[in-house]
Amino acid sequence: MFSAPVEAVLTIAYREAASRRHAYLTLEHLLYALAHDPDGERILAACGTDLQRLRHELNAYLDESIEQLKKGQEHDPEQTAAFRRVLQTAVLHIQSAQRKEVHAGDLLAAILQQPKAHAARLLADQGVTRLDVLEYISHGITKTPLPAGPEPMGPGASAGTGDEGSATSRDPLSAYCVNLTARARHGLLDPLIGRADELQRTIEVLCRRRKNNPVFVGDAGVGKTAMAEGLATRLIEPDVQEALKDAEVFSLDTGSLLAGTRFRGDFEERFKAVIKALSTRPKPILFIV
Repeated sequence: MFSAPVEAVLTIAYREAASRRHAYLTLEHLLYALAHDPDGERILAACGTDLQRLRHELNAYLDESIEQLKKGQEHDPEQTAAFRRVLQTAVLHIQSAQRKEVHAGDLLAAILQQPKAHAARLLADQGVTRLDVLEYISHGITKTPLPAGPEPMGPGASAGTGDEGSATSRDPLSAYCVNLTARARHGLLDPLIGRADELQRTIEVLCRRRKNNPVFVGDAGVGKTAMAEGLATRLIEPDVQEALKDAEVFSLDTGSLLAGTRFRGDFEERFKAVIKALSTRPKPILFIV
């Protein structure tokens, strides 16, 4: 029912809500994921959207307006009624069109059928309508001329050869990673409690000259991500070890890395772009879930 790229978008939206400790999975999370998805980028750009502005506004809204779980509470984000309606609307749309799979454009069109939602208002503020989306996905009619040169990344396009506006060529780290160090500096990470010995051992391993790659092993929910966040918080303290001063911790979002890929080479190109971008940082630490 949902295409593979759309399933990846839904996964990214869920992970975004979970990483921000939000109690609810909303349309704003979904639009945020679509705004970082190759197909979503292509459609939004064709409809006249300023992607950079949209991402900034969505990020600010998610940081300031979505209810967060209280400390000590742990449960999965719950879908809002509007989120469920959008999925149902997208499914009904493809059934009426006698198609088998929901694609990114169907989700965008369904979001714009929820005018009271903040996500729909953000698109409306930029003059994007449901008709704009439908005309593009059905007939290829763009609201604004697309830039000349290689087509934006879409189905079957290589992630390493997209246009300058694509996520990979713009900044692979912001597209496919979360800078945990930056989040720690802004006080967005919870403190690590009861893992002092494990954190100290992690730091000792990282300070080695060789074989300095610590691995956190355990079932889901035991606190592996919390360890990475605790490490990021520790590294910004003034008394951190000299070898780790100015080090940055990046969490690789594998769901975003896979979104929109069709062939193995697409994923490899994106991963190479991330590694290349990391090599420009003075002391990067990559956390892979």
